Amino acid sequence: MKRVVRVVGRLALASSVAVAAVTVGAIGGFPGAGETFAQSGGITVRGNKRVDADTVRSYFTGRGPLTQATIDEGIRGLYSSGLFSDVKVSRSGGGIVVVVSENQVINRVAFEGNSKVKDAVLSAEVQSKARGPFNPALVQADAQRITEIYRRSGRYEATVEPKTIAQDNGRVDLVFEINEGGKTKINSINFEGNEAFSDGRLLDQMTTTESNWLSWLKTSDVYDPDRINADLELLRKFYLNHGYADFRVVSANAALDKATNAFTLTIAVEEGQPYKFGSVNVESNVPEIDAATLKGKLETSAGSTYSAQDVDKSVEAMSLELASRGYAFAQVRPRGDRNLSDQSIGITYVVEEGARVYVERINVRGNTRTRDYVVRREFDIGEGDAYNQIFVDRAERRLKALGFFKNVKISTEPGSSPDRVILNVDVEDQPTGEFSVAGGYSTQDGVIGEVALGERNFLGRGQYARVAAQFGQNTSGFDFSFTEPYFLGQRVSAGFDAYVKQRDETDYSSYELDTYGGGIRFGFPITDDFTIGTRYQIYQQDLKVPGRYQPFVRAKDETTPDPDDTTLVPNPDRASVALLEAEGKTLTSLGGLSFIYSTIDNPQDPTKGLYAELKGDVAGLGGDTQYVRTTFDSRYYHPIWSENVIGMLRAQAGHIQAWGKDDLRVLDHFPGGPDLVRGFEPQGFGPRDVGSPQEDPLGGTTYFGGSAEVQFPIFGLPKEIGLKGALFADAGTVFNYEGIKSLRFIDPDGNQQKLTVGLEDSKKIRSSIGASLLWSSPLGPIRFDFAKALSKEKYDETQIFRFSGGTRF
Repeated sequence: MKRVVRVVGRLALASSVAVAAVTVGAIGGFPGAGETFAQSGGITVRGNKRVDADTVRSYFTGRGPLTQATIDEGIRGLYSSGLFSDVKVSRSGGGIVVVVSENQVINRVAFEGNSKVKDAVLSAEVQSKARGPFNPALVQADAQRITEIYRRSGRYEATVEPKTIAQDNGRVDLVFEINEGGKTKINSINFEGNEAFSDGRLLDQMTTTESNWLSWLKTSDVYDPDRINADLELLRKFYLNHGYADFRVVSANAALDKATNAFTLTIAVEEGQPYKFGSVNVESNVPEIDAATLKGKLETSAGSTYSAQDVDKSVEAMSLELASRGYAFAQVRPRGDRNLSDQSIGITYVVEEGARVYVERINVRGNTRTRDYVVRREFDIGEGDAYNQIFVDRAERRLKALGFFKNVKISTEPGSSPDRVILNVDVEDQPTGEFSVAGGYSTQDGVIGEVALGERNFLGRGQYARVAAQFGQNTSGFDFSFTEPYFLGQRVSAGFDAYVKQRDETDYSSYELDTYGGGIRFGFPITDDFTIGTRYQIYQQDLKVPGRYQPFVRAKDETTPDPDDTTLVPNPDRASVALLEAEGKTLTSLGGLSFIYSTIDNPQDPTKGLYAELKGDVAGLGGDTQYVRTTFDSRYYHPIWSENVIGMLRAQAGHIQAWGKDDLRVLDHFPGGPDLVRGFEPQGFGPRDVGSPQEDPLGGTTYFGGSAEVQFPIFGLPKEIGLKGALFADAGTVFNYEGIKSLRFIDPDGNQQKLTVGLEDSKKIRSSIGASLLWSSPLGPIRFDFAKALSKEKYDETQIFRFSGGTRF
């Protein structure tokens, strides 16, 4: 009499293997723990069509004698293979009979209803594949994976229903029908327990935003758990950098309202008490290291507000200093001592000899486009060097700052011996190409446009290349630039530029100017904040004064009856002598040096820090012009009253001096305009030829000026709109024209003529006050300036309104 064991796999039963094992043990006829089947009967396989019988037998053989345990294991293995939907095992004489029902084969996998997530993304996630077995449990898991993809993109209403379409020869088409639903947004973000900082201040620290009427322009209001976790870390850093060393996030709860398909996020915090730095000391446990010599590297000082960021900067600066002195294994560990009575934290930086561990190998993984060496060169340590966690953290920050990768993670694992460690650098490439169409308007150039193509990681080599064409009412041009950030394998940037620019006459200039040129440049980073740059440029300028601005014009000679008789008469619209002298082509060849110091937090929208640049240029390395030019520009940003109200102070100065026999050309002088003092036209103040009918501006050899500005959010508008207001005051001057004063020439009739410059040159300080509207629009930055000139000369040209901006789409 045959005893049959049968197990049927079901989509909803995740524990089918366990059921199989229980069923086998429950039915008699099989050997006990100490019994075995006679091998003479063997294993008979039935029901198989595509799977070879020996493949089925292999799940029962090779594990010793056939016992209840080995049969149970064989059944579990057959189900786990995903090849079978049903397995029956029965005894037959001295052997067993295995009857199987094969799963259908998937002919193809398709997705329907998806528009927000591409097929390629979904195909990479699902485990069910074409030409593979159809496994209902696996299909159900795939549907859940697809649902999770949509949830991560903020679509919690998305539903996925797998369906099959029968084909011939036991094949099926697997189709996932997707209803994507709408985005699940965040209606409100509420804080509990915050007293030191308002809800708005904390919201400013987060990248997640609340849904509002601007939601069609943004995605930051979509619920994303990963982004929220990152925001909680931003909140923690914000408090730690403002003295709240005991801060912690108690909870972050997101409640979904299914009726509105929106979340309400509630974040409970515990601020604790604010601390200041107490005593700050350096202690060395390494005899060769003098602690006193390291104090100059500290970013922390007694009495200032406690900041974890300043502590980290101090540790990094000291570690780098020790490494440069040859103490590769020295470690700097900050020790904090809380004093609750005066709410201070004393910091002692302890220098001690660390474990002698070396970097055995650096593995770069996940980079499908970026070359390995682009990643490796961001490390200050290499294979075989002493391991230093500070250098590893620094490399991770540098890699993230490149913008080449979506994710960067550096982990360690033990090496081949206890004093060896392996660094694993896991990265994920992201698109770095840029195509842009930009447009805008400026008061000087009119309507302008630009088409540009750029690549920040050219050929995966970390190089930057950009080509652009400009066109507009008064200007047109073309430029190309290329930068290698690691020239000859060193942390030195090198690049070259080529450009063509043509400018027509405008309301501010009675001449046309064509410029053709190029140059090479190098940058030498001395520290993270200080860089020295060198450059060489050569360019040709072709200045043309249109005929209607020439000194004389021909008019009918009224003394003769012949209408073809003409005579030269003074042109009432002639250009300045300085422009007439500069007419024609001029070649300039110059070399320059720059010193740049920058601690600003965000180059695009700075809120804190100092930027200062000192530039020097010498023209006369060949060419037609000879001068020495020096300029200085600095800007200091700092929050005032709150993090949202930013104060800015700016100082500018410059001087140019000819060093050859010739005078300076008018084009080499500094113009006075709204870049120095708002409220004036381009070239609106400074030395001027009031003797010319057009009163052409000439520019000066010296300028200086200063600005004070306060930027603030506009009350009642969500920050996502990008609108800010500003109040400003400017003051400055341009003076000392040192170009040609008079010009002698032979007119077309052969007569010698002389024209002079009617020079007005004043050192008077021009000043203005005004208000601005700044918009960081989705299409680019736009600025509106309204200014009132407070002090000026009578020949200056003022301008109340100035608009500049652009777009990128």
